[in-house]
Amino acid sequence: MSIFSRRSAGRFGLRCMLILGLAAPAMAQQTLPNETPASFVPRVESFDYTKREEMIPMRDGVKLKTVILIPRGAHRAPILLSRTPYGATSRIAKDVSAHLDALIDSNDVADDAVLNGGYIRVLQDVRGKYGSEGDYVMTRPLHGPLNPTAVDHSTDTYDTIDWLIKNIPETNGKVGILGISYDGFTSLMALVNPHPALRAAIPINAMVDGWMGDDWFHKGAFRQDSLTYAHGQEATRGSDIPWWTDHYDDYDTWLSAGSAGEMARRHGLEQVGFATKLMSHPAYDEFWQDQALDKILAKQHVTVPTMLVHSLWDQEDIYGNIALYKALKAQQPDTSNIYLVIGPWFHHQQRLDGSAIGQIRFGSDTAEYFRKHLLRPFFDHYLKDDAPPIGLAQVTAFETGTNRWEQLSTWPSGCSAGCSIATQKLYLQNGGNLRLGGVLDAGSRAAADFETYVSDPAKPVPFIPRPVHIGGEEGAKSWQTWLVSDQRDVASRTDVLSFSTPALTEPLKISGEPIANLVASTSGSDGDFVVKLIDVYPDEIGREPKLGGYQLMVSADILRGRYRDSFSDPKPIPADQKQVFRFALPTANHVFLPGHRIMVQVQSSWFPLYDRNPQTFVENIFFAKPGDYKKATIKIFDGASGASFVDLPVVSAPK
Repeated sequence: MSIFSRRSAGRFGLRCMLILGLAAPAMAQQTLPNETPASFVPRVESFDYTKREEMIPMRDGVKLKTVILIPRGAHRAPILLSRTPYGATSRIAKDVSAHLDALIDSNDVADDAVLNGGYIRVLQDVRGKYGSEGDYVMTRPLHGPLNPTAVDHSTDTYDTIDWLIKNIPETNGKVGILGISYDGFTSLMALVNPHPALRAAIPINAMVDGWMGDDWFHKGAFRQDSLTYAHGQEATRGSDIPWWTDHYDDYDTWLSAGSAGEMARRHGLEQVGFATKLMSHPAYDEFWQDQALDKILAKQHVTVPTMLVHSLWDQEDIYGNIALYKALKAQQPDTSNIYLVIGPWFHHQQRLDGSAIGQIRFGSDTAEYFRKHLLRPFFDHYLKDDAPPIGLAQVTAFETGTNRWEQLSTWPSGCSAGCSIATQKLYLQNGGNLRLGGVLDAGSRAAADFETYVSDPAKPVPFIPRPVHIGGEEGAKSWQTWLVSDQRDVASRTDVLSFSTPALTEPLKISGEPIANLVASTSGSDGDFVVKLIDVYPDEIGREPKLGGYQLMVSADILRGRYRDSFSDPKPIPADQKQVFRFALPTANHVFLPGHRIMVQVQSSWFPLYDRNPQTFVENIFFAKPGDYKKATIKIFDGASGASFVDLPVVSAPK
């Protein structure tokens, strides 16, 4: 029978069996082999590094995801560790490469040390975030009244370091820790009962006290973006649910919500643990005091060599590292292992280009200088076996105005040798004038003289020009640069008072914290006071015409009036009675140049950065009702015998 006949007969027989309902004979099972191996092993022999991902066990059994990058050929190499809630793997470039320099990019402030210094780089997700197990608690407090568990960032760092030095054969057993912002906070927590192998730390722009002047509050005024941050960090482990909005202009978004508490309700933040804590502790109670790392570390003392890094225009954590440095100098007998760097940066700019912030230029890449000439020598000295000389001053501070680095013995000291710092009063006077030092002429004005404005919660002063939009790339740029934004935009408002000196005929330098001393009254029973110390540029500048008349904030902050006498015990403001509102402004190291003027601006809102004060005393402003928000008439007294002033830390010329 032909092949065709046999095939035809077979098909005919099969068809008949199907028609008759008879079972077909078993067909042979044939498969194609799976082309995906059970486990693929990448070929990485040509890579100039080795990458390991480990789940490192903590003392309570929780495992933390850890990424380890080891330069090829590393031998007795020190380790640089960062612990982050922002995703360890996201800190590594997404483009896969055989070269470490393509993996470690500008996201990492330690790039020069890793690429050119031979360091092992370790990045770890903190417990409860991204690839790590366990429960997440925002800035988890140390074991104690606020944390009944046996674990915290101190113990987690200890256990991590212990595992690293025992399981990375390429290391010399010496570990440094560093990080910016939250990662700076975890770096500071590592200094509490530190592991013996922890030999150096560089906390950069660290969150130290979230109520006094870092992320969450500034002297009682609530930073509303804290709610969006809590939402992003705690809604999910992977921070993958975005905050929604119903306006392009954030000014309108927050104004339409009314109170910060109402905004939290609209976004379901009752489900998020930290938002509830924020709104339950509006005053500086034990909840905040017991977490303040400047108090904790100063009491315990810091034994690990530490370089505290501060940014002069840090829009997020401008308080912490300076406060910690002051506390350590005051309470720790030996601070020879404590270094301070003060640079002209916004928050986290140390890892980026540091040649300018917005329109303000510094003449060089100050961030690159920090990475190569400060960070790298510090770690090399304390972590490498050959221990090269450190060659660093105890304080390295950038002097703005003149744009130069200074090597100092302590902070504040004004100059390297031969000068002193003396407080001089900058008096607010009638007609928008300022007078520096001297004795005021008591006969020139009555003691009750004042300037006045009406603060209307329905029309708060914007902290940057509207529309205020912090989302996206342009919004991020606005947020990074807002502390150097030109203040002329608000100077013409009727609810902002401006006082200025004549043009200076010689330079005037300040080093340290200006202190605002407002003598004021309000027709309300509560209120906020914002004081801004400003460098006013000459009317025309040939090479940079855009800076003609520019009003640059040198130092500025806010005080919630109910806390004028006690941060922990708020009290109403007696209506229409003089009160003293005295508070420190952020540290400065600035020279007001000849031809420039010094200006002080005073206002009662900074929106939507800070929540609106209803100007009616209520128990908790988070839950203020629409009817609580009322206009108030503010008087700023500038009479001869009772004038408001700003204490300036003026540096004398070297002798």
